[in-house]
Amino acid sequence: MLDILAAASTGAAPPVWMSWLPIIGMIAIFWFLLIRPQMRQQKAHREKVAGLKKGDQVVTAGGLVGKVLKVDENYVDLELGQGVKVKAVKHTIGEVIPPAGTAAND
Repeated sequence: MLDILAAASTGAAPPVWMSWLPIIGMIAIFWFLLIRPQMRQQKAHREKVAGLKKGDQVVTAGGLVGKVLKVDENYVDLELGQGVKVKAVKHTIGEVIPPAGTAAND
């Protein structure tokens, strides 16, 4: 009985790269499921903020809905209501609301 166990344990050790294979696989899955989609969302947000123009309806990260009055390099002047104007940091704009005549989900 001990001869059988001794014979089974004397086999050749697997190559070192085989022990790294599961770790590399987990990193690849993590990249494609978490990091890559987040990078796409950040790129889309940067493009959306860069394309802001006067007259756009926007929603800020805080949930305020307003109309863009003026856009400069870092700030956006918003009109939240009649006579209510605020200055917001440009990158806190969460969404640009499409005009009423177009479909939101194309």
